[in-house]
Amino acid sequence: MNNQAVRYVTKSAAAAAGSIGVAAATAASAVAAAALAASVVLSPVPDAASRMDGIHADLLRAVQLNQITLEQAASFEAKLAGRILGDA
Repeated sequence: MNNQAVRYVTKSAAAAAGSIGVAAATAASAVAAAALAASVVLSPVPDAASRMDGIHADLLRAVQLNQITLEQAASFEAKLAGRILGDA
């Protein structure tokens, strides 16, 4: 085999190995994403009180970061409480 042929085979093999590595990494990412999605879908739904506690904490954090006012947080929490606790 001449020198150019050896160089071509070597480069082709390296490119193929790189492609396989990328495909494996992509497949691993897809499997991890599917596992995460399944865990979210199959996780138990929190009760209404737990949901409201989380909403309250999130809104308090938004007020601390000056993203919303305290009045806006209270109004939004009241609307959500009516929807969430009304369904409970």
